[in-house]
Amino acid sequence: MVNDGAGTARVVLRRVGVGDEEEFVRLARVSAGSHHPWMSLPVTGEDFRFYLGRFADPLAAEGLLVCVRETGVIAGHISINSIIRGRFQNGSLAYAAFAPSAGRGYMSEGLGLVLRYAFEELRLHRLEAQIQPGNHDSIRLVRRHGFRYEGLAPELLFIDGAWRDHERWAITSGMVEGVAGEPHPTLPVR
Repeated sequence: MVNDGAGTARVVLRRVGVGDEEEFVRLARVSAGSHHPWMSLPVTGEDFRFYLGRFADPLAAEGLLVCVRETGVIAGHISINSIIRGRFQNGSLAYAAFAPSAGRGYMSEGLGLVLRYAFEELRLHRLEAQIQPGNHDSIRLVRRHGFRYEGLAPELLFIDGAWRDHERWAITSGMVEGVAGEPHPTLPVR
């Protein structure tokens, strides 16, 4: 568990691992229609193992699962990618709900936990979310958590066979009420 099992009344976060392959792949297949054209997730074992490789270095990326506390079922995933230390102290979010659990607020609760984890445990200063303009559910999610709109980035990410425009949304540790933590040791004094 991330945060020593801390969570909300309904969800907990945990790191994605090898043992999640079967459930994750099954849920990604069932959810492919709701994820398209915003993102694609691994739908084969081989793709899943490649996906896991992205999180081999926890200093560079973290793959987290939002799980229903009562059942342990995976409701969605949130990853913190492209973690950069030094003067930036930044990470980039990617996330998706799985269709069987969508619309129940689990991802919103999970994102709240990820913000606390990123700012208090990882001691990042800033998180970004790049969202395609038509992905209204995703935009509502980050707005609900206090992210600010920072502009449009034309042709930012290659998704579904083309370079796609993305809105850039961001939040800093100072924007989240009650977040406390020391700066990361890699932050320069000046």
